[in-house]
Amino acid sequence: MASVSSQPQFRYTQTPSKVLHLRNLPWECTEEELIELGKPFGKVVNTKCNVGANRNQAFIEFAEQNQAIAMISYYASSSEPAQVRGKTVYLQYSNRQEIVNNKTSADVAGNVLLVTIEGNDARLVSIDVLHLVFSAFGFVHKITTFEKTAGFQALVQFTDSETATSAKDALDGRSIPRYLIPELGSCSLKITYSAHTDLSVKFQSHRSRDYTNPMLPVASSAIDASGQFSLGLDGKKIESESNVLLASIENMQYAVTLDVLQMVFSAFGPVLKIAMFDKNGGVQALIQYPDVQTAVVAKEALEGHCIYDGGFCKLHVSYSRHTDLSIKVNNDRSRDYTMPAAPIMNPQPPVFGQQPPSAAPQYNATTQYMPGPEGYQSSAGWAPGPPPPGPQSMPMHSHPYMPPQQQGVQSEMGPGPTHFNGQNGYQQGGPPPRYHQ
Repeated sequence: MASVSSQPQFRYTQTPSKVLHLRNLPWECTEEELIELGKPFGKVVNTKCNVGANRNQAFIEFAEQNQAIAMISYYASSSEPAQVRGKTVYLQYSNRQEIVNNKTSADVAGNVLLVTIEGNDARLVSIDVLHLVFSAFGFVHKITTFEKTAGFQALVQFTDSETATSAKDALDGRSIPRYLIPELGSCSLKITYSAHTDLSVKFQSHRSRDYTNPMLPVASSAIDASGQFSLGLDGKKIESESNVLLASIENMQYAVTLDVLQMVFSAFGPVLKIAMFDKNGGVQALIQYPDVQTAVVAKEALEGHCIYDGGFCKLHVSYSRHTDLSIKVNNDRSRDYTMPAAPIMNPQPPVFGQQPPSAAPQYNATTQYMPGPEGYQSSAGWAPGPPPPGPQSMPMHSHPYMPPQQQGVQSEMGPGPTHFNGQNGYQQGGPPPRYHQ
């Protein structure tokens, strides 16, 4: 005989109703399971599933009140409790006499979304990452994050239900892009509508933000160890600048070697050290400059740009918490350019994707950037061969979730090739670069 919990299966003090309230149901109990449970006692005319914070409650409505009484009476006298998927279900009469609306709040479109972040590192996803993801669809008014039985969750408030619906349709079931969480494992989003319409945010913190009220007090948790505010007036976390950049490479169709990175990043100033490594199934690199100002210029210029034409090997650049890289040996994955005489140990061919077709990259003293997949760049111009594909017209910071019709924005850098002075990052004439947006 199945064991029965010490919790009473029935409550006898309530007035009989043709609507029964069921508790302790298994996760995501279905309407078919509820109908099957009540079918021996009469005709079930309506149900309401997955009610409550833990979504483990439900209501069933019989055609006649005596049918509901029969079900309560049977299980009150039976040695076998009511069960669904082996779980004991607790029954009682409902205060309502009918189920008026079979739709839960999760089915009714609203301007606030309930987001469940799933994954081993879900609790480490910051509110700033969530804001970046959801603001691709419209202005985000407020965000609050919290932990429930279902996992790490967030409420995201938009201006209207249309904007919220657009975000829900595009993001539900999708994973957060790896370049936004380079140090975390894969995290996916499960999204439903919330019954809330206006979230209450009393202060800016790492758990709650009101982007409509920049004068809201900042919580002590948003102040760093130096006593400085780590949140700006717009409610966003202030990113600490550093002389070391963390570069993640997306859509790595062609090989990206340490020499390629050195060529790209040295366009903005001398690169002291580079360390490459694999993480979360992709390639990342730490690039050290002599000062913060040079790193800031490089980050602003390179973020979102591609090393090769056609959108290949896209760079996502952020500041690293490191300030001085420890390079113990020069090889194909790490290099200390302050020690040019140091021998290079165990040079190996790159294994980070195929080489561009027709020729390996060619460099010379006047070439600042990687050549495209066809031909190579020399001081006299392009070598004979098919002309390289030109830069595509893409937004400066295209978003992976943005609808296609919103991505056809002309680049701020213009349709033609653009490149930078080797030291200060300003545009100048001369050979065109081979990375673009």
